[in-house]
Amino acid sequence: MKLSVLDLVPVRSRQSSAEALAASLDLARAADELGYERYWVAEHHNMPSVASTNPAVIIGIIAAHTERIRVGSGGVMLPNHAPLVVAEQFALLEAATPGRIDLGLGRAPGSDPVVTAVLNQSGATSDVNSFPNYVSDIATLLSDEGATVRLTSGTEYQLRATPAATSAPDIWLLGSSDYSATLAASLGLPYVFAHHFAGAGAERALEIYRSQFRASHLLEAPRTFVTANVVVAPTASEAYALALPYLQHMARLRTNEPLGRLATVEEAAATTMTALQDEIIAASLGSWIIDEPVAAARRVRELAARFDVDEVMVSPGASAYDAEPADRAPGRVRTLHLLAEQFGDDTSALAHELSAHAAE
Repeated sequence: MKLSVLDLVPVRSRQSSAEALAASLDLARAADELGYERYWVAEHHNMPSVASTNPAVIIGIIAAHTERIRVGSGGVMLPNHAPLVVAEQFALLEAATPGRIDLGLGRAPGSDPVVTAVLNQSGATSDVNSFPNYVSDIATLLSDEGATVRLTSGTEYQLRATPAATSAPDIWLLGSSDYSATLAASLGLPYVFAHHFAGAGAERALEIYRSQFRASHLLEAPRTFVTANVVVAPTASEAYALALPYLQHMARLRTNEPLGRLATVEEAAATTMTALQDEIIAASLGSWIIDEPVAAARRVRELAARFDVDEVMVSPGASAYDAEPADRAPGRVRTLHLLAEQFGDDTSALAHELSAHAAE
């Protein structure tokens, strides 16, 4: 059973972007030291509560400050970028930290229509219908042979993401629908279903992926895992208090309320939500794992068994208390520590020091 981490680099009240990045870097180091398999960062734009706007840049920072954990994107939203640019960025990341880079690709723009238009002012396409070709283009550009482009004159032009690659990043296809599962299967790529925000269609999507999978030069057999929102604390009630700011934030998003930065635990406890928002929060609890360590680990194992996977990527949705340092995320670090302890990964004195630090 492998555990991994998905991070949106959340920005909470009275926290700067620099402090949010420092907190995520602290979380990544903890994941590395605790034995987590991979650490992925998302791509979102123009959101007050999310600092993860450019996965390639953040991946470079995290990879440079960790030792063994795989680092990647969850994901790069391909409609916002030219395939060659993505291939060049991740070829360089792979060259800097060989064998540790994952390139997760998504089809959604990860932003509103205005931001999408601004992102595409340089001429990059936002046509999601071209997504299958762009995924194939990136895989080809990252290969040793590169791509052959036929010019209008009829001559051929050789194109590579990097001149002399000795390895390439692993390419993963991300999705939350039958479409993405079908595409991943047809291209012979690893596939991740975004269960942390779209759990309803997971069974069907994974069945489609496995049954329709066609082996490729990149992958011989289906390879997949699922994501989950997880908050772990010494007691279930404390875990819920830490998760409440995120739950309220998602309820505001789904009721089209203006979004600010993520609330602290105390701010969330003092907030009154609408009846509809309370209903949304209550419904969300069924898909989140919010519990004390033993029960949380059991539920992670049950999730893995339900989808027949040997890896779960957790999105640690714990906010922070008012008094906690702005450049750290003790609740998120503690979630990783307590969960790893239940899976037998906590064997070092350093891990105990992290737990003690998180409890301060």
